[in-house]
Parts: sequence; structure tokens; C-alpha cells
Amino acid sequence: MPVKNRFAELLPEITAWRRDFHEHPELLYDVYRTAGRVAQLLREFGCDEVVEGVGRTGVVGVIKGRTDSQGRVVGLRADMDALPIIEQTGLDYASKTPGKMHACGHDGHTAMLLGAAKYLAETRNFDGTAVVIFQPAEEGGGGGDAMVKDGLVSRWNIQEFYGMHNMPGMPVGSFSIKPGPMMAAADQFDIIVTGKGGHAAKPHECIDTTLTAAQIIVALQSVVSRNVDPLKNAVISVCVVSTDSTAHNVIPQVVRLKGTARSLDPGVRDQLEEGIARIATNVAAAMGASAQVDYQRGYPVTMNDEQATEWAAEVARDIAGDVNLSMQPMMGGEDFSYMLNERQGAYIFVGNGDTAMVHHPAYNFNDDAIPAGSSWYAGMVEARMPAA
Repeated sequence: MPVKNRFAELLPEITAWRRDFHEHPELLYDVYRTAGRVAQLLREFGCDEVVEGVGRTGVVGVIKGRTDSQGRVVGLRADMDALPIIEQTGLDYASKTPGKMHACGHDGHTAMLLGAAKYLAETRNFDGTAVVIFQPAEEGGGGGDAMVKDGLVSRWNIQEFYGMHNMPGMPVGSFSIKPGPMMAAADQFDIIVTGKGGHAAKPHECIDTTLTAAQIIVALQSVVSRNVDPLKNAVISVCVVSTDSTAHNVIPQVVRLKGTARSLDPGVRDQLEEGIARIATNVAAAMGASAQVDYQRGYPVTMNDEQATEWAAEVARDIAGDVNLSMQPMMGGEDFSYMLNERQGAYIFVGNGDTAMVHHPAYNFNDDAIPAGSSWYAGMVEARMPAA
């Protein structure tokens, strides 16, 4: 396959970009060095248009095909930001910024899409327009939403979106995808439990917020086990319990809970929001305390269009020979969902091999996956906008 062969030739160059990004991780929207380097390379490739500052620090490159006879515009997206994790890989190109590392492979995603952009600008073997999108702040900052709100779709008239993520545990260069819900809606909640503080030796004179918070934590699990249809997916996790006291003998006046709620169905999402508020307030009242609930909706469900999934799988099959179409959806969140809410498209996983899981301090993107990933990005453009 010509695309795959070309990316095998480009592998050392793309790997060098990837490792440079890995050495210099940046968080959320503060990806100034990364975005600057991306924009520089896109201009060197000869892109017809390079725009910086989209969605604050996003970069968009436009590559026109041989003709515009179809008038189709396909968007390809990669994320650029890292995580606030102390790296423990021991690599010679490990992070040079203490407390920050590319622990999710966004350095690899960015490099693979840059490789595809270089190839597409060289060959232009398609009729239409390819738009390469380099997004900040996927890790909790909603950079995909920011780019959409900054006119990403309307400014470049993008009609389809395609995105990719690496997956540890899958064979290197293999692909997995499914139609419908691919990744979960990722919401978060804060619960403030207020009672009556006092001396721990005199609990009868207090309203014990710690005991109340514990009862709430346990009772919240009944939302999933007893309110949500057992055939549907949902997760509620309380991840933080904190007070203003550090003493062993003080019943605190206030206890704060923080957690996340994940779902793959809009109706279930509504159930989780209602159930968390109902249980927290009523359990607290039953204990003589009060609970204030703040539920914040985050990334929507990442929903793959059925037809676009077929197109994406066909390109992946040409590269890898086979595609896993029966993968289970994941309860992690992904803000590529904002782009898929605007236009049809699909999100696919590419194998990273036997590596540490993403978000682990020993994780590293596998450079051997680059030819397959770059081939898929470029292949989507050539398949969706074939040259006459």
C-alpha cells in the first residue's frame, strides 16, 4: 500500500517530532511551544493555509487536493496537551518539565497527524479539502468545545470529522472501532455536607458530617445498581473526601465530596444527575444534616456515526488487514465528542502494544504505531475524497 510505504520512509522524521513533543509537555491551553512547532511544520509542508489561536491555542492547517470538484471538506483531529504527572519511564527523551508528562500519547497523535499532513501536502492525491486540526486541552479543559465555538466548523465548512487514540494492550498497528456510543459522557459533582461540629468524645452533641458523608457515598451506588437499567452502562465514583480539620478528635462542621458520573445514554445521564441530588440531600436530612449538590455536565458521549464508522473501518482494514468491530465502549471521556455533535464522523483506536496504560507514570507512546496511524489519517482523506 503506497501510503503505508511512504510512512515507513518518514518514520524517523515523525519519531523525532514525537520525541521532541514528549520532552516538552504542556498542559491544557498552555501548549504554546507545541502549537508553535506544529504551525511551523505545517508551513514548511506547504499547507495552503495555517491558522493559529483557534479555540485559544489550537492550530488548523488546510490542504487542498488536485481539484475541488467534489467540494467535500474532511477534518482530521489530534490533541496536543499532556498531563500533570511525574514521569517514571527513564527514557533519554523523558519530560524535561518536572510534574508534567505525555502520559496519554497526545505527543504521538500530534506527530502522526503531522506525518499525514506532510504526505497529503506532497501528493494531493484527492479532490476536495483536508483540514488538519491540532487541539489543546483535551485533558479536562474542553478544547474541542472551544475550537467548535470559535468557528471551526463554519469557517472551514467541515463536513466530516475523524479522530484517533492509541490503546495499550492492543497489538501495535491494529485497529478497533464500533458504531454508536464509543466513549462516555463525563460529568462531575461536588457535595458539601454540613452538620454540627464538635468534640469527637461527645458525638451526641454533634451532627456527624463524616458519618453522614459515608452514608451518602454508600447510598450513591444504589443509583446505578437500582435505578439504571441493568442493560445500560453507568458509573458513579466518589473520589475525594475532605474536611477543614486534621485533628483526630474533631467531628468536622463540613465534609466535601467530589466525584464523577459516567454514562453512554442521555436518559441515563439525566438519571444520574437526579439520583445523586436526591440521595445526597435526603440521606443528609435523615441524619439531621444538610447537603448541597453541584452537578456539572462535562464532555458529551462520543457517538460514532454508523456510516462514518464503516468508512473508517474500511480504511483501517486496508492498512491492518482486519479491524475489531466488536469492541466494548469505554467509560472514559473524550472531547472529540463536541466535533461529532456538529458533523458526522468517527473515532478509532490504534494499538500501542504491550505498554503501561495511559495516565500511568511509566506509559510511553509506541513509535512503531506511527506508520499505521498516519496511514489511517491520510487514508481517510483519500478514501472520502478520491481523485478523479
